[in-house]
Amino acid sequence: MTAVFVHGNPETAAVWDPLLAELEGAGAARRSLICLSPPGFGAPVPPGFGATVGDYRDWLIGELAGLAAPVDLVGHDWGGGHVLTVVMSRPDLVRSWVSDSIGIFDPGYVWHELARRWQTPGAGEADVAARFGAPLDQRIATLVERGMSEAVAGKVARGQDEVMGRTVLALYASAAQPRMADLGRGLERAARRPGLALLATEDHAVGTVEQRRRAARRAGARVQALDGLGHWWMTHDPGRGARVLTRFWSSLDRG
Repeated sequence: MTAVFVHGNPETAAVWDPLLAELEGAGAARRSLICLSPPGFGAPVPPGFGATVGDYRDWLIGELAGLAAPVDLVGHDWGGGHVLTVVMSRPDLVRSWVSDSIGIFDPGYVWHELARRWQTPGAGEADVAARFGAPLDQRIATLVERGMSEAVAGKVARGQDEVMGRTVLALYASAAQPRMADLGRGLERAARRPGLALLATEDHAVGTVEQRRRAARRAGARVQALDGLGHWWMTHDPGRGARVLTRFWSSLDRG
């Protein structure tokens, strides 16, 4: 099977590098591991692309529709959100799905402080101008401070630019509550395909533990806790992440 990985904000596909190396070491063929970069996050923004939640859903549907067969879809951060919006609307495109951010669809979810800043006119523009316009070493330091491993942060920071800043603002504006809660009303539809909710216990950006578990139950998904790991779990313990994914996919092969 082909596994497709979709990252989030403020990232590029480099965030997956350690995990992919572990999966290859475990026997996966590199050609079967595909990274898709959302427009503005390490990939060009097509003309007329609005960078809304719906636009990213439609973008990912188009990418998956171009592949030969249903895939094992894995999403991190906003990539995990895009995974869920696709599975809720086009389950035929996937064999299975994995998300570490399912909690953002819970009706009680409140956006974290930085997201609320990006959703505030004036404050959001000032923040992204300072954040994505900073010198490279400062951008690296910011990612490390927020929890990304230094080796990966050095790669990701090189892809952060003004375009990413603009898409961040557009995406978060489109996702202001009650938008995510409204989308979450369809979570039960995700149960049409086997799902796995990754629960990094030290990740406090994507909902409480209970919100994530509640959303997973509604989506019919298994839950795998990643005890002691934070938002960028794949950069700090990629071996554990690879083992979790491999076990999940192997269970599907066994039926």
